[in-house]
Amino acid sequence: MALKEPVGESLVPPPAGRDGQYPLDKITFGVAAALAIAFLAWGTLDSEGMGTGTGEVLGWLTRSFGWLFILVSALFLMFSAYLAVTRYGNIRLGPDDSQPEFSTFSWVSMMFATGMGIGLMFWGVAEPLTYLTATDASSIPPGRGDPSTPDSARVAMEYAFFHWGFHPWAMYSVIGLAIGYFAYRKGTGNLVSGAFGPLLGARATQGPGKAIDIIAIFATLFGSATSLGLGALQITGGLDDVFGTGDSRWLTVGVIGFLTACFVISAVTGIEKGVQLLSNANAIAAVVLVFFLFVVGPTVFILSTFTESLGGYLTHLPTMAFRTGAFGGSEFLSAWTIFYWAWWISWTPFVGMFIARISKGRTIRQFVVYVILVPSLVSFVWFSILAGSAFDLQLSGARDLGAVLAEEGTESALFTTLREYPLASVTVVLAVFLVAIFFITGADSASIVMGMLSQHGKEEPMRWLVIFWGVAQGAVAAVLLFSGGLGALQTLVIIVAGPFMLVICAMCVSLMKSLREEPYESTLPSRVRKAVLHAQKYDSVENHSVALAALGADPDDVSPMPEGEKGS
Repeated sequence: MALKEPVGESLVPPPAGRDGQYPLDKITFGVAAALAIAFLAWGTLDSEGMGTGTGEVLGWLTRSFGWLFILVSALFLMFSAYLAVTRYGNIRLGPDDSQPEFSTFSWVSMMFATGMGIGLMFWGVAEPLTYLTATDASSIPPGRGDPSTPDSARVAMEYAFFHWGFHPWAMYSVIGLAIGYFAYRKGTGNLVSGAFGPLLGARATQGPGKAIDIIAIFATLFGSATSLGLGALQITGGLDDVFGTGDSRWLTVGVIGFLTACFVISAVTGIEKGVQLLSNANAIAAVVLVFFLFVVGPTVFILSTFTESLGGYLTHLPTMAFRTGAFGGSEFLSAWTIFYWAWWISWTPFVGMFIARISKGRTIRQFVVYVILVPSLVSFVWFSILAGSAFDLQLSGARDLGAVLAEEGTESALFTTLREYPLASVTVVLAVFLVAIFFITGADSASIVMGMLSQHGKEEPMRWLVIFWGVAQGAVAAVLLFSGGLGALQTLVIIVAGPFMLVICAMCVSLMKSLREEPYESTLPSRVRKAVLHAQKYDSVENHSVALAALGADPDDVSPMPEGEKGS
């Protein structure tokens, strides 16, 4: 069996100018910018009407199609696992001889900071604590009993693991795999639409493909702007905790302006410099914070919490993964699980594209293992330390954090917990720093992704384009925060997840169709493939010598075959 050269043919190559540079995609950029301005105006001028309208649509979506969100999310996880354990796991996101661009530490740091780093800062204490202490049925997970019992704390932690574990990262995995495979192995450009070549053909670069990219830009812009606004609120709460600044809307807008300037500067320096350096610094700072809390906090209780919660999560994962609320618990599932699945799906265009961008040269198996298992394990450790420390205070009666959560809001839960342990003034400042840096790394990644989508998938988009989308994120967050339309915008972004979920399903079909057409030798492990190539090389030399001897010629008197003519 003769092996072929590395695969790299283009299905639908992106258009390029005369100088080989990707031009601005005027249609995608123009329509996306116009839609952004229109919805920004709606949220500013009629925030109440926008909130009512989007709330009704989201309610109908979760009631009517919640089962579909749950079923498809579970299928994404199974599809990722299938690709990892089969021979397709040996295929690289790029030519067969390509190598990773970033070290494993930087790779994991960047994907984690972009995917959900800020969310873990915001919800690391608040979410499990809400599940434990809530009295409203919409926040009580199935199986939770008396809030004062350890068994209820275990259920609360298991659902926190469930919402931040395998499922969301599997969503990122399938779209990141599809984009990375077609971008770097088939040469279609780093675009969401680039993954639809096998299904749409040339139309992937025309109207249907552009519509997909416009939806991706829309979800990325408003999703990141919403998180920027929520993160600014938490930073303001942290500043108030440290300096007593008070809860000022103008201060929050000022925080947004400062963060916008920071992530625009980081974005224009490129992924290799700004994003990578900030992500590495963020990872180190996060490790310092949780390790300190692990040492000075209830260490044995944290270790026991991690072990038991992980075991409970893995044991009950099939049940939780397919629970729809048909036999009870629908209020909680609609308010949390289905809401989360829709929120993660709305983030997949941005996070998936960014992970694809930094994963060039990785195998599909490496991609699935590191994108799903490693960040999930980090999330489990994070919740065990932060929420475990809070649970110890709550269950022992040392501090009623449930009352703090109800009175002061979600953004205060983390800082109140840190105040109960040594060196609180240092850890609170470090936490504020982490929130800020997580937002900078997430927002500058979003700016780069929107730039790529606006420029036919170019890996390093034009600087002015990156700056435009970066400033747009900050402007949207500040204007809607000031006008009270931030919550309505968050709901609007989640509504977009409905049709985009079907887009991701189609991407899985397209990816599988293309993988099945891969030459068998490309699915061999790297070492096996190299060994076969090596054996074939010497087999060719031996056969060449035998043929010369049969013709009466001395093989030693014959010049070697030129490199370019071998195999012809």
